[in-house]
Amino acid sequence: MEELFPHDVVEFHILKRLDVKTLLKFKSVSKPWISTIQSPCFQERQLIHHLSQSSGDPHVLLVSLYDPSARQQDPSFEALRTLVVGSSSASVQIPTPWEDKLYDVCNTSCDGLICLYSFYELPSIVVNPTTRWHRTFPKCNYQLVAADKGERDECFEVPYHTPGFGKDIISGTYKPVWLYNSAELGLNDKPTTCEVFDFASNAWRYLVPSSPHLIIHTQYPVYADGSLHWFTALSHEGETMVLALDLHSETFQVISKAPFLNVSDEYKIVMCNLDDRLCVSEEKWPNQVIWSLDDLDHKTWKQIYSIDLMITSSLFGNTRFAFTPLAVLDKDKLLFYDREHGNALVTHDPKTKAYDFPYTSKRWARLVCYFPSLISIL
Repeated sequence: MEELFPHDVVEFHILKRLDVKTLLKFKSVSKPWISTIQSPCFQERQLIHHLSQSSGDPHVLLVSLYDPSARQQDPSFEALRTLVVGSSSASVQIPTPWEDKLYDVCNTSCDGLICLYSFYELPSIVVNPTTRWHRTFPKCNYQLVAADKGERDECFEVPYHTPGFGKDIISGTYKPVWLYNSAELGLNDKPTTCEVFDFASNAWRYLVPSSPHLIIHTQYPVYADGSLHWFTALSHEGETMVLALDLHSETFQVISKAPFLNVSDEYKIVMCNLDDRLCVSEEKWPNQVIWSLDDLDHKTWKQIYSIDLMITSSLFGNTRFAFTPLAVLDKDKLLFYDREHGNALVTHDPKTKAYDFPYTSKRWARLVCYFPSLISIL
């Protein structure tokens, strides 16, 4: 082909339009092609092109699948499995070097990359499930303290915090972040402590100043538009705020009040990213309402979905957590799941009011959505 067209024409007008799986096969065509396909600049252009042109739905990654009915003292875990909702919903296993290891997953993917973590037993992993590239990175100081407590059969008096994973959209740098209520945990006298991982130096560093606001530690941070987001702990006025960390300036600010007051159960609220929009949701019988934050003023919330809990209770029974929204499919259908079990995906069509199960399994898993990419972190 390069005898007919210059390489830059092949790159900009042919290769960048191909999907990731095809490009991976084409790496064997020639040295110029493999050099192009492995180039970070090309990988970013290819992803941007496909996100802007494709109307396809994201893939769903299932993490640490296991059968709760298996009567084993040490249950067997399958590391990763992926599926595309609507394409017969047949899932495909992704082989990894960490089979039989229990990992959790950060709530949002970033450029096709997924961040896996263990509270203190194992090092964290950033992985591209499409190319199967992965990189491990060491535990943060919070995890090391937790590991030390674990060795002494001690534990924190409050539930564990969870990390976030996102991207500085100015510099293009990917950053795992661990924000926790350190005084509450007895680690120091500061309200919160924030640790940020630097892939270039392969080390964690403290972010100073950290957030002046306590966070709801049972919630997963959510990445959207260059920032990570948390719910703040409830104020005396019963208000819940949305706290943002700009991953470029590395500064915290409260960007908005949540659209609900006097939350009596922090397990009944959830934050998510739908179509690159920051969204929050509250379960309040007989509905679970989902709001989207206005991209312009970052103050106005718009209701975009409502889940009928009378219908879902007949399908799931009573659930401990609010349902976790995962994605918008076919432009308007909501994909969500019960995060306590993760053994079924549900779609809701707001036009027909219908609910459907595109995926069910005997095995439980953690779930996250992603778009295929060639991206890796050098």
